[in-house]
Amino acid sequence: MGLNLCVFASGSGSNLKAIIKASLTGRINSRVSLVISNNSGAGALKTAAEYNIPYLHLSQKLFATQKEFTAEILRSLKKHKVNFILLAGYMKMLDPVIIKKFRNRIINIHPALLPKFGGKGMYGIHVHEAVVAANEQITGATIHFVNEVYDSGAVILQKQVRVKPADDAESLQKRVLRAEHKLYPEAIRLFEEKRVRVRKNKVFIK
Repeated sequence: MGLNLCVFASGSGSNLKAIIKASLTGRINSRVSLVISNNSGAGALKTAAEYNIPYLHLSQKLFATQKEFTAEILRSLKKHKVNFILLAGYMKMLDPVIIKKFRNRIINIHPALLPKFGGKGMYGIHVHEAVVAANEQITGATIHFVNEVYDSGAVILQKQVRVKPADDAESLQKRVLRAEHKLYPEAIRLFEEKRVRVRKNKVFIK
């Protein structure tokens, strides 16, 4: 059974595009019903427009209080009948009110094999710089549940990527991104098929 997805993104939106293409080609039965970005210049918003998907620029700076900002996000999710949230390069922490309302229905993609190279400050190119600096031989991408602490939700899926001797952060980022683009639709499919179970912050795949 397909899901009504909202994708939160702050940047280029390459994972968003991969998810949309997976939907259009039948790899997943879900559809992206809404795209939200805190960045008015985000490529993700342009991608949404290109595919005629409703999109919103919602930044906390546009609201007097955090409560009003969160209320507007929840109102928008309800309006578009969203029942599942994907974070794809979203650089802000979701309000605990949203996390509670969508408990175990918010997932994120991280460009490393969590719990390695996670936490505050570990995003985008910074992750790959840290991986290269640590002389890691294997890195990859992780899909995990979102909770109230950065990158600490239960891991759902991971895909490994080998770190080549000649890699710098940029070359590694490109290969990890390709893995991400495959991994996100795979994770969505698991939820469509109701194969994901969570017990005591551990994930079991049926």
